[in-house]
Amino acid sequence: MLKAELAGKRILVAFLMHLGDLILTTPFIYALRQAAPDAHITFLADEKLKDVVLHNPYLDEVITIDKKGRDDSLLALVACARRLSRMDFDVLINLHPNERCSFICALTKTKVRAGTCHRLFKPFWDIFTPLDRTKHAADMYLDVLAQLGVENLHNEGLQIFPGEDHLRQAEDYWRAHGIFRSDKLIGFNIGSAVVTKRWAPERFAKVADALAKEGYKTVFFGGTMDEETVKEAVGHMKSIPIVSTGSFTLGTLAAAMGRCSLLITNDSGPMHVAISQKVPVAALYGPSHPELYGPYTDRAAVVTAQPPCTGCAGGMKHKCDDMQCMERLTVEQVLEAAHLLLKRYEKRTDGE
Repeated sequence: MLKAELAGKRILVAFLMHLGDLILTTPFIYALRQAAPDAHITFLADEKLKDVVLHNPYLDEVITIDKKGRDDSLLALVACARRLSRMDFDVLINLHPNERCSFICALTKTKVRAGTCHRLFKPFWDIFTPLDRTKHAADMYLDVLAQLGVENLHNEGLQIFPGEDHLRQAEDYWRAHGIFRSDKLIGFNIGSAVVTKRWAPERFAKVADALAKEGYKTVFFGGTMDEETVKEAVGHMKSIPIVSTGSFTLGTLAAAMGRCSLLITNDSGPMHVAISQKVPVAALYGPSHPELYGPYTDRAAVVTAQPPCTGCAGGMKHKCDDMQCMERLTVEQVLEAAHLLLKRYEKRTDGE
């Protein structure tokens, strides 16, 4: 496909994966808009994650399905495809080969069906563009555009655009919790959907206490699923942090994180949320590979055990007997990374 074939077209981009993965498609969205400034671009996303793309100025429209709720059935997926078919798209670009999204895209009527898909649906594709899994995920999605003939892949990194309501809610939250313009705020995201990616709560507590002694205020982010982990960490602390676990929608979380001078985080979706707001991150990595799914920014320090554990060289483990990759990652390492980032970026983070 040539770049000219995108110009002025009605384009559907489909992506129904998880939070971090969705945020990693935002450089693709930006580059697609630059390649086709007069196109009408629609994005299909999971209802629960819509805040990631809802206010993106490079999209014309966002359509959602509740993939793990009301739309978790074959009939609902067929209905979605019928709805999309009525919208008369010229080009459909699917960005991930999962079965659910591939099924919807295969049934959606369109003039050109491009991007990747599950192998079972490959015969339905006009232009199959395989993912290059040797690249960072954000670059892997950009490479789909390259395979479609787009030469300029310049982008602005990860981007979430909170709405006015999100910004106001975040501002109200910080004011209610005694955070003012002069305060230096450091965020912590200590949960992860994958158990083997989690650093010990008591170690996060030590880091938070050390930074509190230096005059920083600390806040623990996370969803409702992280409440017990955060409670454990806070129980080890001598200082008193703000606990915002479970308090925010995704859009408000992005707006709230934007207030931080730094986020200290496990490898997780909220890490990418912070990066989308240009917040520096100290990212703790154990079983996963930062070169493929790590911080997509220069404002980051990846902290790993020294010497590194080689147990996951062949692929990340979701279960592990000894967890040496996280056990050998020390409080001193994390504080060193935090101080380096604060020294380098704190003034710019404060808008000075």
